[in-house]
Amino acid sequence: MLRFLLAVLGALALAGCQSEPPKPAREWPSPSPALWHVTGRNGEQAWLFGTIHALPDGAEWRTPAFEKAFAESDLLVVEIGNLGDAQEAADAFQAFAKTSPQPKLSTRVAAADQAALAALMQRAGMSDDDFWDVKTWAAALMLANAVRDSEAGNGVDRALLEAGKPVEGLETFSGQFGRFDGLSPLQQRDLLAGIAHEAAQDQTDERIEAWLTGDIAALETQMNQGYLMSPALRKALLTDRNHLFAAKVAATLEQGRKPFVAVGAAHMLRSDGLPALLAKRGYEVKRIQ
Repeated sequence: MLRFLLAVLGALALAGCQSEPPKPAREWPSPSPALWHVTGRNGEQAWLFGTIHALPDGAEWRTPAFEKAFAESDLLVVEIGNLGDAQEAADAFQAFAKTSPQPKLSTRVAAADQAALAALMQRAGMSDDDFWDVKTWAAALMLANAVRDSEAGNGVDRALLEAGKPVEGLETFSGQFGRFDGLSPLQQRDLLAGIAHEAAQDQTDERIEAWLTGDIAALETQMNQGYLMSPALRKALLTDRNHLFAAKVAATLEQGRKPFVAVGAAHMLRSDGLPALLAKRGYEVKRIQ
């Protein structure tokens, strides 16, 4: 689930790493990414749209259903409202990522995972020397970002932010990095190992196709692989945040706003995703695309 990490982190591309060159252009299926309409007993309305934070050039995702929903909303709710503030992102990352001298990164995972990690480091063009003073979770994110092969500038969230609608952020850069920093040493090692194995699988095209076509089952299958198989990591990096997001969206609805909630697609999946959590709060949630 390497790419869902980028969805959870949001602005990872701003942390200062360079990505791999994009793949050659190809044709993509007609878009129909998943979209939900939320209504309340007193006329409240919201829309839930699971985003993808990096797309290849030429991948079209807008649809009439999306355009109608976005136009009817009066507030854009995203993970981080100031996503374009590269300096704040970099400062927050550096504040959490740096530490006292650490063991070689190549030795911070179990022996069974070291070959996968070595392959990832080679692919990223990095070595142990790049991580001597970097925490394990931060090294994992740096490596994940270095091998991403879709263009972050094509991310859906960035396009929405450029639309000029009022914006409200659910989190901050510091809050997101702080959540990773709160992982235990074992959880950080699991994260690093999981990212190394996911990078070797390279399911980029499958992930993009599943998102573009709104194939929830395929997205869930991908999410159930890799580091999110760890209950502790899933709770810290996804489930706990989903509950926080649901509470904030409900509060926004109670204020009479009509938010268009655009957060990483992983937040929309399974029984602990935003659609399910808002339904449990008494809202009617209907998938409209």
